[in-house]
Amino acid sequence: MPTPHPPRPVRPPSGGDHGESDELLAARLRDGPQSEAARTAALLMARHWQPAHDYATICLATSAEVTAMVTAAAWQRVLARLAQGEPATALRPRLLVAVRDTVRQWSADDAISAVLPQLLKPAGGRGMRAAKSLTPENRTLAARAFASLPGPARCLLWHTEVEGESITVPAGLLGMDTDTASATLEQAREKFREGCLDAHRQLAPSQECRFQGRLLDVPIRRGGALLPDVRKHLADCRHCRHAADQLGHFERELGTLIAEAVLGWGARRYLDSRPARATLGALAKGAARHRGSRPGLLARIPVPVRRRPGPPRSGRSVLRQVGAASAGVLAIVLVVSVWSYDGGGADPAASTSAVDGETSATSRPKPPGAAGLPTSADRTRLRNVAAGLCLDVRGEPRAGAGARLAECSEAWTQQWTHEDDGLLRSVADPGLCLDSRADAGVVILGTCADKGTGRGDDVRYDRTEEGELVPRGQRMLALATTTRAPDADIVVKVHDGSDDQRWRDEPVPEAEGSLSIARTDAPGARAVDLSGG
Repeated sequence: MPTPHPPRPVRPPSGGDHGESDELLAARLRDGPQSEAARTAALLMARHWQPAHDYATICLATSAEVTAMVTAAAWQRVLARLAQGEPATALRPRLLVAVRDTVRQWSADDAISAVLPQLLKPAGGRGMRAAKSLTPENRTLAARAFASLPGPARCLLWHTEVEGESITVPAGLLGMDTDTASATLEQAREKFREGCLDAHRQLAPSQECRFQGRLLDVPIRRGGALLPDVRKHLADCRHCRHAADQLGHFERELGTLIAEAVLGWGARRYLDSRPARATLGALAKGAARHRGSRPGLLARIPVPVRRRPGPPRSGRSVLRQVGAASAGVLAIVLVVSVWSYDGGGADPAASTSAVDGETSATSRPKPPGAAGLPTSADRTRLRNVAAGLCLDVRGEPRAGAGARLAECSEAWTQQWTHEDDGLLRSVADPGLCLDSRADAGVVILGTCADKGTGRGDDVRYDRTEEGELVPRGQRMLALATTTRAPDADIVVKVHDGSDDQRWRDEPVPEAEGSLSIARTDAPGARAVDLSGG
């Protein structure tokens, strides 16, 4: 769930000249004298501690001292495996996964959670504990393909694509010269893509799906249009839609695909926390302004067919164009989102955007009809059909606050507007919208995305005829309650058509002296489609 950027290190965590490779240090850990073990472990930790600590901050949704405890525990696991003979290539992603798994395991242990209440944050350990899977369904192929790559290939892809670092960094970690590392990186990209196609064939639910792999790969690779028969198949086949989406990332933002496949939980926020990516994004933005716009170039990158028209999915990133005029090369880069971070004692589980970052954790509830409230949609309450309770905000409305079920009332925190563009906006604070963050599962309040920012998939919902609220970026999921009792968490789960995933909208009860619509919150109130569709 949305969490702040971790505090940035004074200096970048990695450099190009590492001296000894990670594998050579791990060999010393296994075979060297015991007096050298502590020194060797310290050298490895110096290279990889800060990113692991940053990711622990994201997984826990807090920057409290417990993040250092989790990071140290994850390091202990990894070092123990290295001492037993595991290779040390691609150490960074392995360490980050150990951090994630440590948070999840500790949060599931009632004894540990009792002494470390920071593990119980809805946007952190508590959310992990409730999530069925920490890796999105639409990243399964990439996860299998990446895991099957040799260690050097994983190291090169991770540090260049995910961390956004120079080739000299993974080259130093591997003990390679840069020319060899560059050639190996190109081979790794191709092997990764082939691995995705192999996984698509192996997991295909039918012979027709297995036949579609190359029909997807070739047009996407060349930047052409998919055949009409392929588009028709994608409209009905979720497996192949996911494959097309993952293959499309090879032509757009490969780092996002890798991070989401390996980490799942908090992957995009980890991407946004990387100093090298921030520098790259700033340079690319400046280059784009200098060169001017390049209309039409983005059309070369095919977007997987969807059942509804809309902007291409780009998570929390905005695609910008950078041209190489002589070669006509198109580069797609991430513009790093700006996340709020309160260095004081407030819960830092908050997300903002560069556009409306001021309406975040410092915002205060506004009365109905306050300035800034949208006028294109009526205020409504959302009553869960299974529980008979209403969608509410946990605590004070602010970015990062969790969503829950509560007894229906006239509270502002139970009032929402479902706008024509799909935003489910809080009346208590019109700068905040219901944020699915489908890569994590737990639903919270997040900063509303302006049109064109690329954040639309996380904060926009379509409403089905049965009253289900489906995130536009993950149409196989739906808004649901974890239990049917008051104070139950609200999550997104696999769309199954159950009453736990159905919501009946009701006009807000008329307050004394108001001119609103008459009260119609009887049990038989008819569900009305507020999606604008």
